[in-house]
Amino acid sequence: MSVRKGVFHVIATPIGNLSDITQRAREAMAGVDILYAEDTRHTARLCTHLGINPKLRSLHDHNESDRIAEVIDSLQSGLALGLVSDAGTPLISDPGYRIVAACHEAGFTVSPVPGVSALTSVLSVCGLPTDRFLFSGFLAAKSSARRKSLELLKAEAATLVFFESKHRIVAALADMREVLGDRQVCVAREVTKAFESIMRGTLSEISQSIESNADSQKGEFVVVIRGAPQDSPLFDSATQVLLTDLAAELPPKKAAKIVARYCDMPAKELYDWLLQKKKL
Repeated sequence: MSVRKGVFHVIATPIGNLSDITQRAREAMAGVDILYAEDTRHTARLCTHLGINPKLRSLHDHNESDRIAEVIDSLQSGLALGLVSDAGTPLISDPGYRIVAACHEAGFTVSPVPGVSALTSVLSVCGLPTDRFLFSGFLAAKSSARRKSLELLKAEAATLVFFESKHRIVAALADMREVLGDRQVCVAREVTKAFESIMRGTLSEISQSIESNADSQKGEFVVVIRGAPQDSPLFDSATQVLLTDLAAELPPKKAAKIVARYCDMPAKELYDWLLQKKKL
């Protein structure tokens, strides 16, 4: 791959397993005139592993705005520029959108060099609906602010995706359970790394499991939660009324089995609908 001059290349790098680097990403990192990095020391180690030695410049939350004029001047001079984050695809909860926006506004091409992303990696294995999802990045550090954000998402039908740190994972899962109800969740820890784990169950089950095991609280987390239940075309109003009335007199599982038998519907879907309805 020969990098294009006067182009700003946004380059994805591995999130843990260095073998996940693409050949195109390696060539782009080696070929740009300047490679902007969130942490130049971290990126320098990756470059040493790859056997390349690009000219590195820092670009992070605290200096991004100050770098805009420099980047535009370099592109106007015909240089090829690249951007990497510490791990994964840049701009996904990482710095860079101001620079990218400025490049577009100045009329320069911004070209992606795709690769690993924790977001899409976990969505592919979570076992929850992925036709629609809402990525909310990191929630607030304080519980009160975190709960306010979750309240705004409580009725969202799309699958919800969050990043979380080891310092807050237990408290965050507790708040999610409290605000959203005991929904299905997939919690992925240290994706692509040596101690990768994918945990799937209800929020109460996974929260209890993580809280009781200190080792499972280490690392970086992606949390994927089923969206709010919506009225399904399969559940017409008559079925919903019947199911709700029976569940008022019987345990939810038994009510679901009875309705499933007479309406020729999956008992598990009816049961899940009842549980989600109860939590809203």
